[in-house]
Amino acid sequence: MTVPSPSVSTPHGEGVAAINTAMEMPPFLIGGGDCADRIARLDWSATALGPVGSWPISLTTTLALVLRSAVPYLLFWGEDGVMLYNDAYANFVGDGHPGLLGKTVHEGWPQYAAFNDVIMTAGFGGKTLHFPDLPATLYRNGQETQAWANFDTSPIVDAQGKPVGVLCLLADTTQRVLAERRAAFLLTLADHMRALETPTAIMALAAERLGEELSASRVFYAEITSKGWMTVERDYARGVSSIVGRHSLVSFGPDLLAAYRGGAPVVVTNVDADDRLSDGARSGLQAREVGAFVDVVLFEETEWVGLLAVQSATPRIWSPEEEALIQNVGERVKVAVERARAEMALRELKDTLEQQVVERTAEIRRYHEIVEAIASPICAFDTDYRLIAFNKAHNQEFRRVFGFDTKIGDVFPDQFVPDQRDAIRALMTRALTGEHFTVAEAFGSPDLAKPIWEITYTPLRDGAGRVIAAFHQATDISERLKAAAELEAAQEALRQSQKVEAMGSLTGGVAHDFNNLLTPIIGSLDMLMRRGSGTAREQRLIDGALQSAERAKTLVQRLLAFARRQPLQPTAVDLGQLVDSMADLIESTVGPTITLEVEVADTLPPARADANQLEMALLNLAVNARDAMPSGGTLSVKVHRCEVDGQQTTDVPAGDYICLSVGDTGMGMDEETRLRAIEPFFSTKGVGKGTGLGLSMVHGLAAQLGGGLTISSALGHGTAITLWLPLSDVGTATAAPVVPAPARADGIGTVLLVDDEDLVRMSTADMLADLGYGVVEASSGEQALELVQAGLRPDLLVTDHLMPGMSGAQLARELQDRLAGLRSLIVSGYAEAEGLDVEVARLTKPFRSEELAASLAAIGASAAGSRAAPEEGDAAQPIIA
Repeated sequence: MTVPSPSVSTPHGEGVAAINTAMEMPPFLIGGGDCADRIARLDWSATALGPVGSWPISLTTTLALVLRSAVPYLLFWGEDGVMLYNDAYANFVGDGHPGLLGKTVHEGWPQYAAFNDVIMTAGFGGKTLHFPDLPATLYRNGQETQAWANFDTSPIVDAQGKPVGVLCLLADTTQRVLAERRAAFLLTLADHMRALETPTAIMALAAERLGEELSASRVFYAEITSKGWMTVERDYARGVSSIVGRHSLVSFGPDLLAAYRGGAPVVVTNVDADDRLSDGARSGLQAREVGAFVDVVLFEETEWVGLLAVQSATPRIWSPEEEALIQNVGERVKVAVERARAEMALRELKDTLEQQVVERTAEIRRYHEIVEAIASPICAFDTDYRLIAFNKAHNQEFRRVFGFDTKIGDVFPDQFVPDQRDAIRALMTRALTGEHFTVAEAFGSPDLAKPIWEITYTPLRDGAGRVIAAFHQATDISERLKAAAELEAAQEALRQSQKVEAMGSLTGGVAHDFNNLLTPIIGSLDMLMRRGSGTAREQRLIDGALQSAERAKTLVQRLLAFARRQPLQPTAVDLGQLVDSMADLIESTVGPTITLEVEVADTLPPARADANQLEMALLNLAVNARDAMPSGGTLSVKVHRCEVDGQQTTDVPAGDYICLSVGDTGMGMDEETRLRAIEPFFSTKGVGKGTGLGLSMVHGLAAQLGGGLTISSALGHGTAITLWLPLSDVGTATAAPVVPAPARADGIGTVLLVDDEDLVRMSTADMLADLGYGVVEASSGEQALELVQAGLRPDLLVTDHLMPGMSGAQLARELQDRLAGLRSLIVSGYAEAEGLDVEVARLTKPFRSEELAASLAAIGASAAGSRAAPEEGDAAQPIIA
């Protein structure tokens, strides 16, 4: 497709019609980059979407994901296909942004209506599409650029499952496609040049193919002498006049050849503006319709140079890939020309052998030395398949793979092992019929070596054109192919890693937002439940809603675990003691048809882990094992010490670990299922029988703790899943007596409550007031500092951590410096520890009133502070900043 340059006008105007940019940005746009800012400024009332405030949750949630992604995403919303996208997509389309933002798909790309109709029809029909290496002509910085991308589309559905939009994912494949095209171009060019016998024909073919590939105005081979004369025998010209002939370059200056000494290409992007050119050179180039050029030196002699010239009639920025292609073509042309000259010399020598014996002896010796110096095996054979010549490398390599030397007069195919003779004879026959070709074949003795050879065959003809012999040149490419295979495997592993990392980033962002949404929901329902509000039926409805919210909370924790962002409190954990304490629970969970076996090694050091999260992970693995043994079996739980050194190939970093293994004797998994087992939402349990997040959560937990997870399984032989947990650098703490927290803390004093989410702040303020505290609210750290500057003296700080501007940790440190004895509680839904002191108390979103009260009691918040307590009635009337 071709993405148009942006029009002069913006999609909906950013002047009078634009919304007031001073208005508060919708929360789902915050942190979404430049595209989010532009979306907030546009007047959407003139579109099918309507004002931003009226957008459905399915649109805002999807757009929040898209804007925060580093992967190019394009969203078509509604049947008109209103276009929304993120900064990564804006960078991809170049000058098309911001003109495309907010336009419908037909307004943005009217010339591709049929293609866009296919996408929209498929999306609103609930189908996905995949377009590999889709070509696109883009405009970047005002210059036309060709690009390719993998283009995947998926439907977006609302709460009722109805398609309401189409989400498009782009993966830029330009570099790979260009590399493949250029490699194919060079291979084809080399093959075609081998069939040509004269330097002029070779250079003419190279000029034509290179000119077509680069859309150049003129391409030619020229020889320039020190006297200032340039000779061009053939050229490729498109849109400009041919310059075949002999030209005087005296106006270019006396040191013309000096510019080409050293062999470096001469690259000029704008003849008019390049200060390296003299006035005479500039005038001469302009007269020949040259606006930009690249000259590559092929031959350099004392009195002349031979160069390959690629020219554009207008100024042109030559990309590094184009410069490299020109140099690669030049190198191949040089080799082909030297070969053609050598073959011409041999033919002339044969025609007048008696006259030229003396004259050409030195020249023959030079060619002989060249062939002998070549590291690749080269031999010549006649029409009876007998060897008539070969170089030193031929016998060296033949001895390496077959164990003996060849000699002149040997029938070459008979020297091979029996099962390879027919293959080599067939190749030699093709060459003797006049075919010039290159193949890759494996030859050699199985007892010694059988490398893969790239073999080029070139027929040798007499003066009448009859084939009288052929050349066989071989190169061992085994290592090159092995390296290419290893590179492809590494690239595939990198692509899979990037895919999982992108999914983790998206999942973590959504889960964090859901924590903010669940906090006021759970808090409000909890308060209604505790106060006994409503009738008995209404109480049952409230209780059901609260249970559903708690299930949503658990799901969010699993999403955060997969994204490696769940809040963890790692301590030194005795895994043996933990497993023993859970044995009864596991036995009752898996049922009487399954036998539980526990094996714990002696004298194990403590592991670094979060005991609560680890218990949930162990129970999760036990349930999975139970489901894999519907007819009963044995569930084994083992704890032992493991070590991974740097030489082992494993998914776990080198180091010492405590391994927790959960094994079963169930159905097992095939290799494909095993490799996908930790993918989020992947499940083999059937619809409605699992979220597909269990193993991904356990894997995320292990990775977040600095360890790993491995799976060993085979169909019919059960499964063993091992958690690798790093050793703790401290010993296990002696368990202190557990003092039950009071159901309700009697708050005394004033709480400064800081959170940038209005609903979260409102819900938390109600909980604090219900606990008896006076509450002063602030929507940011900066506003909180202003209140303290104005005279506020709070007894307690309750603050969110991640906020625009100042973070909660920064605010706590600043206020503790100003107000001695101020107690702080950080509230957050992420596992972010950056900037947080380990001593600072934390509370995880979402939470109930009892959890808030317990956290406040833990930091002594129910005790009287150093500042005066509020007057009677203050707790019932929160102060709102």
